[in-house]
Amino acid sequence: MQTLWFIIQSMIIGVVEGITEFLPVSSTGHLIIVESLLGFQGENPHYVEMYTYVIQLGAILSVIVLYRKKFAQTLKNFFPSQVGYENSGLKFWLMIFIACIPGGILGILLDNLAEKYLFAPIPVAITLFVGALFMIICENHFRKKALLRNTVQKDWQVRPRQAWIIGLFQCLAIIPGMSRSASTIIGGWIAGLSTVAAAEFSFFLAIPVMVGMSALKLFKTEGLFTLTSLEVVALIVGFITAFISALFVIKGFINFLKRRPMRVFAVYRMFFAIIVLIAGFAGFFQT
Repeated sequence: MQTLWFIIQSMIIGVVEGITEFLPVSSTGHLIIVESLLGFQGENPHYVEMYTYVIQLGAILSVIVLYRKKFAQTLKNFFPSQVGYENSGLKFWLMIFIACIPGGILGILLDNLAEKYLFAPIPVAITLFVGALFMIICENHFRKKALLRNTVQKDWQVRPRQAWIIGLFQCLAIIPGMSRSASTIIGGWIAGLSTVAAAEFSFFLAIPVMVGMSALKLFKTEGLFTLTSLEVVALIVGFITAFISALFVIKGFINFLKRRPMRVFAVYRMFFAIIVLIAGFAGFFQT
């Protein structure tokens, strides 16, 4: 029974990861809360940390699958001589690289501090609430400006200055509960991108960022090759459920953004944050 419950926990957490990874609600924040609420842990003291980064790779794989034609196109038309610089794969990947620089540097410098002091339900809830207010303010001001300018850029039309701004805002995602997706979309608004263009750019940007961070975390994690068979099965289950659930969420999210504002997610964050704060002070979370 204990074995079955461990696998069920893994499935639940995998679904939560897949649903929240690309929505502006903070997947890391949700995982911290859900893992604590379920009391999810393995025999290896570093298992939960390892598990979290492995299943995030499952969600990232869904982007590669859904946008496989786009990625194939960037490789096919990589050299500017084929289609011109603006439509080339070189331009596309160069913009992704520029956007990765600020977060990559700051992540290496401050990630351990964030884990030490902020990876707990109460700090996450506070950040969820404050981040929601920030989302509403930025959407009301910058998103409307982008619409007035009729800014409907595609991801490969992002300019270096815009990529740099998005990268700077991605640094906010170091704080669990802020959301990498929300941060990059807000950065996209401020840089002048439409919501859909900013969201899709954040999807592509997530691939090198999350793969790099996951590789770094797994490299630093002790006991990676001493997992029990049950822990390995749970990793596989979490990876698969995160992948499948993310496949459905990404398409739905883009369709939603074409019709509705993002403040819906901000309102959800506020209500969820209040519930977590109440539960936290009532002692529901396991430490």
